[in-house]
Amino acid sequence: MNNKNKLGFWSIVLLAINSIIGSGIFLTPGSVVARAGDKALYVYIIAAIFASILAISFASAAKYVSKSGAAYAYSKAAFGDNVGFYVGVLRYFSASVAWGVMAVAVIKSTISIFGGDPNNFATVTWGFIVLMAIILIINIFGQNAVKYVMNLSTIGKLLALGLVIIAGTVILMKTGQNHFGELSALQKGMPNSQPITTSALVMAVVSAFYAFTGFEAVASGSEDMLEPEKNLPRAIPLAILIIALIYIGVVGIVMVIDPRSLFYTKQVVAVAAAFNNKIIQNLILVGALVSMFGINVASSFHAPRVLEAMAREGQFSNYLTKRTSRDFPVRTFTITLILAILVPMAFQYSTDNLIILSATVRFIGFIVVPWGVIKFYFGKSKQPILKATRNAFTDVVIPVLSILLTLFLLYKYDWVTVFSIQKGTQMVTNWFAVGSLVFGAVFLPAILWIVTKFEQSRAK
Repeated sequence: MNNKNKLGFWSIVLLAINSIIGSGIFLTPGSVVARAGDKALYVYIIAAIFASILAISFASAAKYVSKSGAAYAYSKAAFGDNVGFYVGVLRYFSASVAWGVMAVAVIKSTISIFGGDPNNFATVTWGFIVLMAIILIINIFGQNAVKYVMNLSTIGKLLALGLVIIAGTVILMKTGQNHFGELSALQKGMPNSQPITTSALVMAVVSAFYAFTGFEAVASGSEDMLEPEKNLPRAIPLAILIIALIYIGVVGIVMVIDPRSLFYTKQVVAVAAAFNNKIIQNLILVGALVSMFGINVASSFHAPRVLEAMAREGQFSNYLTKRTSRDFPVRTFTITLILAILVPMAFQYSTDNLIILSATVRFIGFIVVPWGVIKFYFGKSKQPILKATRNAFTDVVIPVLSILLTLFLLYKYDWVTVFSIQKGTQMVTNWFAVGSLVFGAVFLPAILWIVTKFEQSRAK
């Protein structure tokens, strides 16, 4: 490709911003503030720092491995086929769960706009079926339809986020009232309120971190970028900084004008509840809805292709590489669709817990990829890599820090709460949720590995 057609520094920054800002900022504020109280803004800053450190590790990996597949490709090159296979399956499962999270958000937001109960299981289930049917039709029409929806998504998210900041600022200037100081009292008054512990803050960071995910996919297109080894490690952290400022602006405005809404609203898009004006509220909801629908379509396009890419590498059955006459990967799409529906159902459509599950499953890749970068730096990879300029800071120091931070978050993670459900006045184990995680992390990789090995043995 001619250098003139490659993405320069600022193009990479814009690409990263568009890839990262999705449904997270609309879904996470209520959960983050409920867990962290008046420390919520610090939590978003910590999540941004964590995302930046991980992003640099992924950017460093991209200069050694230019194949598509991101975490899968990097892990495979560093540790060989077996580790690459496992990381690839986890990435696929995470992408499927993320699609399910965003589908739930779209359905619940739509129900809210029309005055229905977004927490009614039957209503959400029927909405789920209708949404997935629409997304199936869009995918059948091909990439041009997907691109059109994505363009609308960009407009929607800019409208929604811009409106929150502008309208909130105007309200603050007119009323001169600052309700930020009410946060601590509100949190103490919540049912089952507990003191803010390290584990609670870690859970808040994981929730906030979900709003920054997407950075790991930006580097996968490094072959189309100008001097990616120089530009990616600078562009992605800058993009995350810009995004962090937007997020802090959105959450900060809501915490100042009406923090109560973040605690008690039943709306999925919690930030919309801070505005009493129905026109503003509905505009934010519609903008968020358009944004999340676009991200849904993008997820439905990319997630099945993770499985397909692994099949093309010979790590899955060749059966999964077959497409329709319209170039639609119907087989991998169908498998992904089933996961995207069943996992949210197992969590009873709880977006808070689904977000944390999606972010948690990614953490395996957040350990393996930085470790792989260190191996690339010292020339210890299992498969051939590209010749690249080595940098001890980005290729060793930052990856080590990434691994340590990830392990700390996992250690302090409140596993019991995430995999529990309220029944009456008691918290009991949600075995459906436990089963979903075990299925995604253990049984799914094992089943796919056995099927693949069986097919390979028959082919010999």
